[in-house]
Amino acid sequence: MRRRCKDCPGGSRRPAPHPGPRCATHHRQILAARRQAAHGRHIQATYGITAEQYAALYTLQGGRCAICRRATGRGKRLAVDHNHATGEVRGLLCKPCNRDVLGHLRDDVSAFERAIAYLTDPPALRMLNGSDGHD
Repeated sequence: MRRRCKDCPGGSRRPAPHPGPRCATHHRQILAARRQAAHGRHIQATYGITAEQYAALYTLQGGRCAICRRATGRGKRLAVDHNHATGEVRGLLCKPCNRDVLGHLRDDVSAFERAIAYLTDPPALRMLNGSDGHD
């Protein structure tokens, strides 16, 4: 006798090979709900924000990384960025922005200002154009 999915409509003939018993579709839904709940518990315990606050912040940021604005968090959730000294949550970032940009520069505002100056007025361009940058 083949088991039938307990979550499918009564007349469904879908097999239920997964625990529950559930079909593959309902099994995936249960796993996704468990992952979502685990993420909510993690951010609550680690950063002190609820899953609802995470979702509100995600919406406030337009569903994108606060720095690069490219990553949407659909493939891999955006990380909760926080000040390591105070624990204060700042926003949601993709992994490259969180670890490679902020992590590398260690939240040093003057380093970011130098990076902006470097990008807007590269020293090589000044040299190649015969200007020393001090007019």
